[in-house]
Amino acid sequence: MHQIPGLYVSESNAKGRGVFTSSHINAGDTIEICPVIVIPRSELPIIHKTVLHDYYFLWGDNMEDCAIALGFGSLYNHAVHPNANFILDIENRTIDIEAIMDIPAGSEITINYHGEPGDPEALWFEPAL
Repeated sequence: MHQIPGLYVSESNAKGRGVFTSSHINAGDTIEICPVIVIPRSELPIIHKTVLHDYYFLWGDNMEDCAIALGFGSLYNHAVHPNANFILDIENRTIDIEAIMDIPAGSEITINYHGEPGDPEALWFEPAL
């Protein structure tokens, strides 16, 4: 697992826990490469009945499976206009978190759960502002 120095988990303004950085991150930097545990689609209905429901990523060539990201991968909070993006690397079974803008030290790192920064599609929960 690759992770830049200075990442930490802390409380995030009514969002629960989130991932923050204690050092400046430049746009284009790889923040973290998170290995995943792939869960086959046949087990997805079970996940929906657990607390893991809010922490998995859709996975696979047809997005029919799901995956739990290790490292801090499943703890990044959502933002419509995030400062980072995630990339599913199906072949290597990782989710790569990359900065899409400069992120100052002390800032929370956010991703858009729909995969495209700026995608305003409704979430399955009411996000904190």
